[in-house]
Amino acid sequence: MIFITAKFRVLPQHAARWPEISAEFTEATRAEPGCLWFDWSRSLDDPAEYVLVEAFRDDAAGTAHVTSAHFKQAQQVLPGYLAETPRIVNANIPQDDWSPLGEMAVPERG
Repeated sequence: MIFITAKFRVLPQHAARWPEISAEFTEATRAEPGCLWFDWSRSLDDPAEYVLVEAFRDDAAGTAHVTSAHFKQAQQVLPGYLAETPRIVNANIPQDDWSPLGEMAVPERG
């Protein structure tokens, strides 16, 4: 899968509304057949920073994402709300879902 984490620093006056601003793009991306997940979180240290964790099934799914109409629309709209160019980590990894974090395994509760 293609695993991506990106940091979006939003202009402070738009930070509280970022989930609403990015909602159409988020919903359309989540509906793509090759999207495994597309999840936003807000930084605990910087309320103007959002972290996007996303994954796509394979290179074809990644290509379909970046060539989609909703991606092209987001490229036109979303930068107007950002304080800087988003930063990204992008990697192909040989799995298709989250793995358990064995070092913090939770015992079975009964």
